[in-house]
Parts: sequence; structure tokens; C-alpha cells
Amino acid sequence: MTTLDERGREQGEEGGGEHGIHPDAAVALDRPAAQLPLSAGSKAANLARAATAGLPVLPGFVIPHGAGDDARALRHAWRELSRDGAVPLVVRSSSPQEDTEESSLAGQFASVLDVHDWPGFRAAVRTVLDSADRPDGTRAPMAVLVQPMLDARVGGVLFGADPVEGRLDRMLVSAVRGGPDTLVSGEQDGTSYHLTRSGRRLRPTPPHTTGEHLLTRTELHRLARLARRVERIFGGPQDMEFGFDGTGRLWLFQARPITAMTARPARGARLLGPGPVAETLPGTMQPLEEDLWVAPMARGICSALDIGGSAPRRLLRAHPVVTTVAGRAAADLRLLGIAPPRHRLLARVNPLPGARRLAAAWRTGRLTRALPDLALDLTADIDRRLAETPAPAELSRADLADLLRWTRSALAALHAQEALAGALLRESSTRTAASAALAALAEGRGQGRTDTEIVAGTPVVLALTPPSLTVPLRLPPTEENGHTPTVSSTDSRHLTLPTRESLRLRIRWIHQLQVHLVHDAARRITLSHRAVALLHWHELLDTLDGAPLPPDVKQRLPRPDSPPLPDTFRLADGSVVVAERPRDGAAQGVSGGRATGTAWDGRGERPEDAVLVVRTLDPALAPLLPQVTALVAQTGSPLSHLAVLAREFKVPAVVGAVDAVQRFTPGTRLAVDGTSGDVCLADTRTREVADR
Repeated sequence: MTTLDERGREQGEEGGGEHGIHPDAAVALDRPAAQLPLSAGSKAANLARAATAGLPVLPGFVIPHGAGDDARALRHAWRELSRDGAVPLVVRSSSPQEDTEESSLAGQFASVLDVHDWPGFRAAVRTVLDSADRPDGTRAPMAVLVQPMLDARVGGVLFGADPVEGRLDRMLVSAVRGGPDTLVSGEQDGTSYHLTRSGRRLRPTPPHTTGEHLLTRTELHRLARLARRVERIFGGPQDMEFGFDGTGRLWLFQARPITAMTARPARGARLLGPGPVAETLPGTMQPLEEDLWVAPMARGICSALDIGGSAPRRLLRAHPVVTTVAGRAAADLRLLGIAPPRHRLLARVNPLPGARRLAAAWRTGRLTRALPDLALDLTADIDRRLAETPAPAELSRADLADLLRWTRSALAALHAQEALAGALLRESSTRTAASAALAALAEGRGQGRTDTEIVAGTPVVLALTPPSLTVPLRLPPTEENGHTPTVSSTDSRHLTLPTRESLRLRIRWIHQLQVHLVHDAARRITLSHRAVALLHWHELLDTLDGAPLPPDVKQRLPRPDSPPLPDTFRLADGSVVVAERPRDGAAQGVSGGRATGTAWDGRGERPEDAVLVVRTLDPALAPLLPQVTALVAQTGSPLSHLAVLAREFKVPAVVGAVDAVQRFTPGTRLAVDGTSGDVCLADTRTREVADR
């Protein structure tokens, strides 16, 4: 292509450079200067690189950032490209700050289509330049890209990778009739194609509204070939706009890096989720809370899985059963047996799990008979130690450290037996610590006692609250007219509870003892409750043994409250949480019965027929159960506190309802079947099942 200033000198139109035409006022895309992003902008520079490499790019020119308003030079360039107005033009933004690896700024700046005459061209250039003004008063650097307006038969967007799933071995195409502008602006919904890198379709593509596919198999292969060529030029997969003209020729309108590529977990990454551990530890934890509560829980559950032969020791040693992500507790769902195996057929014929369980059958058979007595002995030892423990202020530093060490060992033993009881025992009693706690709480509130007095008198109420080193203990509110169960004894240490519930209650008591011990330790080493929670376990013990505080302790910041973890997820590089796509069969009915009501999230005014829809089975929700019609949770197990309590109150309950909080917003009419696990929209005939 002859450059615009050279063509002007050849024709003598309006003079050459020596007659007032600025050679840099309009730079043709085939000139090296057009490949400089700082002056030509990223959009024009990328197209100039692609054109130089032989890709199908329309001719054009760019008005560089900072170029003077040389009307004569611009008119000369406009005349040549538009053939004096016979060919309509596209005037587009090309800022150095858009179409980069850090940010695309898609749609932030203006583009003007179908520009015919010189006054319209001047107005379009002003529109693009004015779009560089930002609401905060600053101005983005701006160049202007000008190309012919192509009358495209089909246009669209081509991704050289799958940004949704983070896959580099897939390509995505979305196409519409006409140019891609109506697609990227949202005016039209495109027809989508999922392709391999060779251009083969991966799944059936629904036909367009006309009943025909927009792109042929050959055209899809040509698009894939274009994407591979663009990737070689720019060093990575690109986000491209394209168009096929009336003759079938393919044109590249734009190429920019994919800026929103989803992280992809490594092959074989563990399947994690809050699962049942969120029922005990539902919130964001600080470092010392993780060391005090998560580490013993992981040790205890690992021991239970090993004893029961539920998982190979190799995996139990290599991966913690319970871990934390951004301060929130998460469990390995496959090790816990909550998630199905990756390959169900292979798992069915694999003899190793059966052999492992057969080897464990003898000891688990004996253990099933002995477990109630073992649990009774353990709880008796815990109760005796708690009763004999003096106030923390009466302990020496060494005794305080020894007692903290004992609490961690006791928690590991309690978690191990609690997990075994849940797996091995089939107890007929449905009595829960939560129901006893509700009765004690209602009685205490009725007597006008404070929360501190209620906890001191009937510590069973701790079953309604999660532990925390930083948040003051607050018991959940109760409703004056709400139904609560009754207990025969106000001495919570002598409540007759099923084995698993009794163990769970002791776990919570140990948590609260640890809170008191750590707070007293903080007083002795002159730290606040929030600051001591930022220490690690070994740092706290060293400080109690006389070592100085870590030098950076005053610079440490509390971990912010992180958003709830997805129900199921895997970790990519850098501990990036990648949510797993839900699978069928996740929902499970845990409390029989059927009910119809109005979805409620537990906040604000409660509907008369409320169906409580929550993410996790937080023990603090227990006071709400007597007042709701049904319960739906995204995670949880049939053995959780709230699931057992729902059965006691005869409230239909479903756990594992995928995306329930998003799908069933407050006010939605729902029908809940606590036996089958179905959750349906009650106002329509179309059934929406929670686990599908």
C-alpha cells in the first residue's frame, strides 16, 4: 500500500509535506510507526502487526495520540481511503490503555460506524477524542483508527482459548448476521460454537433463528487457523473480532489479549468444599484459630478414616483431610466420601477399597460395640478435667501452656470418636444438644439472665454458637412465642444425649476453654484479643515460655472476612479458588415430610410459612428452626446438628441443594420434599429439582 503522504506527493493534491501536509497526522497501517502502541494505541498497533505478518486486515490509517489538528492532511487521508466519500468508514478509538494484557477497557471509548462525508468524518473523530474524558476529570491518551466499513455477511468474536473454563486446548466462537458490533454491544445474542484447536465442533450447536447454522464447517476451520496464526504473532491466545464478507473472504477486525482467563486447577487437584466442617467452623478464622481448631480436627478425622479403612493411608498422609482457604475451613470431599469417585465404573471394579475395608472390618466390628463405652469414658475424663481446671488467672505460665497443649490433644480424640460415631453407630435417639440448648436459652431469657450468666449456668447453650477468639460471645436471639423443646434437667453436664451429640458438645466446651486460656495469655504478654489471634501456635507457646514476641507482630493485620467458599471447588496456582460445576444427585433429603412455603434467608421479616434457605448449617440458626416450614441448605450432612434438630421438630429438610441461595431468592414460593431431596418452584408446573 502506498503511504498517504507519498500518494499526496505523487498526485500533488493539496501539496506535499512541503506545502503544509503533516506526514504524521495520518499514519497508514502498513507503516512501522503504526506499530507503536504509545502513539498509535494498542488497537491500531495490534492490527498493524497483524497486517505486516500477512493476516487479513483491512487497510486504513491512524491519527496518532498528540497529533495536531491538520485538517488538510486528514482530508487527504480521508479522501484516499473513502474514495472521496464513496466508501463508508469506521472511526474507532485506539488508546494505549485499552486492548492490553492488563485490561481491555472494552466498550469504554467511542466508535462511530458508517461515516460517509467529510463533515461526518470530522465529527466522528471529535466524538472518539471526546470519549477519552473520564468522569473523574482525567483524560486517557487517545489515537483514532480509521478503516473502511465492511458489509459483513457474518461477524462475531473468536477466543483462541476457553476463558470460562481456563482451557488452552479449546476455542470459543460467537457469531451473528452482519458485523460483530451488534454482538459486542449486546443488541444481538450470538450463536456459540465450542471448537478444538483444529476447528472441530465439540458439542452440537443450535441453529440460528432462521433454522440454519451461521458458519459452515469450512469457515470454522478457517477461524481456528486464523486464531493459531494470531497466537503465534502475539505470543498467546487472543480475543478477536472477525467478519466474512459477501464473497466469503475472512477479515480480522481486532486482536487483543484475553484479560479474563479463568484459572484452571492442575490435573488431579483435590475436590474441596465446606461440607460438614463448616457446621463447626463457619466463619473466617485468624492464624491462631486455625492452629487451635482446624489442626486437631484434621488429625482426629484422619485417624477415624484410617481406623475405618475408608481411605488409603498414603492419601491420608499426603493430604490433610481438613484445611483452610482464605481462613475458611474446607474438607477433602473425596476422602470424606461425600463426593463420588472420579471414575465410578473403575471404582466399582477396583478391589483395593473392598480389601482395605475387609482388613478393617474386624477392628471396626469390635469398635462398633465398644465405641459407646469408649465415648462415655472420654467424655467423663473431659468433664472431670474441666471441673478440676482452676480459673486461668490462677495458673502459672507453664501450667497455662500445658493446659493449652492438653486441649489440642483432647480435641483430636473427640473429633476422632465423633467421626467414628457418625459412621458406625445407628442410634435411635434423636435428642440433640441443640434442642437442649434452645430450651436452656429460652428458660434463661425468661428469667432475665444475661448471656454470660446463661453460659455459666447451663453451658449446653454453647452448642448454638461457633467459637471465636476475636468476636465476643453472643447467644442467638429467641422468639417469645416460639416453640422450644423441654429438658428434664438444668444441669447440662448430666444431660442424656446420644453418643455423637455428647462428643460434639464436649468439642464446643473445649473450644470455649481455649478462648478463655488464650485471652488470659494475651493479658500476660500484653496483647489485645485481636492481636494474639494473629500469632501461630508455636509462637504463642514460645512467648509463654519466656521468649520475646515476634518482631513483626505489631505490623500484622487481621485477615479480612473472606466470602463463603463455593460448595465444591479446586485450587489452581496461587491458591485461586475455582468453583466446580455441580453434578447431578447432590441434593439429599435429611428430614422427611413435604411442605410448601416462601423462601427466606433468615434476615429481615420472617414470612408465616418461611422456608429457610442457607448456604451452610450454622449452629446459630437453630433457634429459627421451630418457626420455619422447611429447611434448604447448599451444603451439610444428615448427621449435622441442624439436620438432626430438623428431624426432632419434624421440619422437612434438604441439604446439598446446588446454588440454592442464588436460585431461591427471598420471596420465592417453594415446595420441599425432605424425603426425596426435591426442591421445586411451587408457583409453576415446571419442576425445578435442586440437584439437577
